[in-house]
Amino acid sequence: MDVSTQIKEFQDFFEKNYLDKILDAFQKGRSFIVVDFSLLSKFNIEIAESLLDNPEEVIKAAEIAVEHFDIPEGLKNFSVRLRNLPETQKLMVRDIRSKHINKLIFTHGVVRQKSDVRPQVTSARFECPSCGQTISVLQLDTKFKEPSRCSCGRKGKFRLLSKELVDAQGLVIEETSEELIGGEQPKRMNVFLKNDLVTPMSEKKTNPGTKIKLYGTIKEVPIQLRDGGQSIRFDLIIDANYIETVEEDFSEISISEEEEKQIKELAADPDLMKKLVNSVAPSIFGHEKVKEALLLQLVGGLQKVHDDGIITRGDIHVLLIGDPGAGKSQLLKRITVVAPKARYVGGKGVSGAGLTAAVVRDEFLKGWALEAGALVLANKGICCIDEMDKMNPDDRAAMHEALEQQSVSISKANIQATLRAETTVLAAANPKFGRFDPYETISRQIDLPPTLINRFDLIFPIRDLPDSTKDTQMAEFILNIHQNPTGKKPEIETRLLKKYISYGRQRILPKLSDSALSELKDYYVQMRSSGSTEGEIKTIPISARQLEALIRLAEASAKLRLAAKVTKKDAKKAIELLQYCLGEVGMDKETGKIDIDRISTGIPASERSKIGQIREIIAGLEGTLGKTIPIDDIMREASDRGIKDEDVEEAIEKLKRTGDLFEPKSGFISRI
Repeated sequence: MDVSTQIKEFQDFFEKNYLDKILDAFQKGRSFIVVDFSLLSKFNIEIAESLLDNPEEVIKAAEIAVEHFDIPEGLKNFSVRLRNLPETQKLMVRDIRSKHINKLIFTHGVVRQKSDVRPQVTSARFECPSCGQTISVLQLDTKFKEPSRCSCGRKGKFRLLSKELVDAQGLVIEETSEELIGGEQPKRMNVFLKNDLVTPMSEKKTNPGTKIKLYGTIKEVPIQLRDGGQSIRFDLIIDANYIETVEEDFSEISISEEEEKQIKELAADPDLMKKLVNSVAPSIFGHEKVKEALLLQLVGGLQKVHDDGIITRGDIHVLLIGDPGAGKSQLLKRITVVAPKARYVGGKGVSGAGLTAAVVRDEFLKGWALEAGALVLANKGICCIDEMDKMNPDDRAAMHEALEQQSVSISKANIQATLRAETTVLAAANPKFGRFDPYETISRQIDLPPTLINRFDLIFPIRDLPDSTKDTQMAEFILNIHQNPTGKKPEIETRLLKKYISYGRQRILPKLSDSALSELKDYYVQMRSSGSTEGEIKTIPISARQLEALIRLAEASAKLRLAAKVTKKDAKKAIELLQYCLGEVGMDKETGKIDIDRISTGIPASERSKIGQIREIIAGLEGTLGKTIPIDDIMREASDRGIKDEDVEEAIEKLKRTGDLFEPKSGFISRI
């Protein structure tokens, strides 16, 4: 089919199917139109086939056809974009070969790197100084080309009159992990974008970390050797025609009227909470409290920006610490399916740069570029970190800023940047010795730095203790699942649950009611005043951080009900969850009181008061006995004050560890 026939066919096709959309694009000042390939193949199969084999010429014919519709003055270079190609054109990055060059294909991938937008010359006009003739040269190569000769016989030294520029940008896309088999390493491919694909609106689609569906033509790029010659090897690049985002965060998920109706019906159900809890992870037995907390975490609280510029986070961070085989990793994996935007990372294979951001060499612009890590890639989503106790302490420290300030600051290789990381973190870890010791307090078995633990709103110890009734139920549950793998369906299907959570996050912005406010205030004040006094030191049951956690949980509870106000009921639910966690982790066995210091510093107040008393005794004995003090004398003095011998030994051991005391000879100690 010759070009003029193709142009005529395209005109007919656009008049029948896309006239409204073309006129709409003209009105809105958009210089492109997106064409559905399936409609084109129904209209004319011959054109559709030649489009796949010879995309450049056919797309050019389509663009000329659009120009017949009186394009407004301001719009130049009108583009025709294609989507919905047949599955035969789908290629994985690793399967692209030389036979695919100049063919139209589509592929899936994750954007890993993105260069800046820079102008590029498409054609240039030159004037011959001898005869005054103007010569146009198309710039198709990577090297700027001048005319070789003029008709008057002049060679070289032409004057550049004007040049046409388009905006261009480079991306690096990487295969998605779901499509890989076994130990394959994800392959990368360079992508070239120009014109309307680099407008600020489409820029958002191509941010690092986004999953995209990319339609384009494969092109070869010559590789220059160091001596200026050309290599026999060529590089491949995808000249992008159209980009669609595959993975959306909460704010981008579209909800139809039909789905909105289903969501509202579900919200009106009296058994809503029970249904939601049963649908979070139906194939995991028990853990109702944890599942409830995970639901609240998925919808999250409200982020508040104060007048002085301080931002209070709305994300609820949850930490699960438990015995092996209690189903922690399974819960994390399931959450990555339910949450619209989620990343899953395992502790041992994680570095600080992989979590936050790395500085890498930029191939496109020959400089340094930032490559976002998991916490940044999951911005406005959830990041599940498994085996957190196995991480390197230095790498763990990288999370501090991301958890509380919700940003990641980088200052390396002349790059100073602050990246947004509004990410909810769900982490799982094992106790210090692999399993919980039933006779030791839980807080002593959490092998994580107190500063990091303090940033988690809820900490759930998941203990695996023998209990005949529970064990019978669990055995039946697991065996039934194995007998009938498809039998355990969630009460609310995953697709609807995803939309329900997104709806809660997008549309519901609940306000704290006075009754909820007073409920939270009463609880906070009552907890603060209930701390027991140990000698001179009062235990601190909860701190202001827990109060903020309560507000977030109460807001999330209102969001789950799709309510505009946070009621007393929501406040009670938040208090109940926090009380449960504090009771499990922060209970001081000796006093029977909740003590937040158990979690935040690792030393309960009762023990701190003993350490203080031992210090006093040592200082007193130093005055009478001199620098070197026998431990027996300290024990005698302490027993008069009612302190047990083992407590004295423990306190001395702790003071030696902190560097306050040392042992010059066996059985004697000295202050440093």
